[in-house]
Amino acid sequence: MRTIRNAFLLILLIAAGTLFTLRVTGLEPRYIDPGSPAFVQSGRTAWPGLWLPGEVVREPVHDWDWVYEVDHPVRGNTIMLETRTWYGVPHSVTINATARGEELYIGGSEQDFRLEKEFPESKAWWANIERDPRVRLKIDGRIYEMTAVLVADRAKVAELIGRNPVTTVTGPDGTEQVTGVRHYWRLFQRNIPEYGDGSPTGSSGESD
Repeated sequence: MRTIRNAFLLILLIAAGTLFTLRVTGLEPRYIDPGSPAFVQSGRTAWPGLWLPGEVVREPVHDWDWVYEVDHPVRGNTIMLETRTWYGVPHSVTINATARGEELYIGGSEQDFRLEKEFPESKAWWANIERDPRVRLKIDGRIYEMTAVLVADRAKVAELIGRNPVTTVTGPDGTEQVTGVRHYWRLFQRNIPEYGDGSPTGSSGESD
């Protein structure tokens, strides 16, 4: 019994030490080119990361269009997103950002087997954001602390992306079947002195 207890304590110590190290060094998510066959074979997902390391930006950003100019040698024009899990260890992924001047958005799509689940449960980072909207972005090596607000109006999403966020096909019997749905969130900077309460709108920000 003592041997089992000691082994259990040793495992806990190793796990705690590993998490502490990763908290300091960070662990970025794996990147797979969305246009590659490997991405489709992986179920349009990749191994998530944990904490994202980098310098935290404390200045307000009034124009986000510069994000399109980011060209990482591996990740290209993508960014990294860190979300908060219910168990305390972050969940980070690689995604694309959509900039419209002073407005910044992130989004993603659900297809195939993911459509069988209720929103936002089809993706871990979606569920995390809907439970706790405080997120961190890593763009061009720097960290931006943000609050994510779901764009619930599909007409607004359609305007944002230039097409219907819901894709469908018509079957042989004439019935319409949904094949994909895109969801978007608008991001507001947090912990920026200029904004006072953490967001430019005064209603969607929450400081740590």
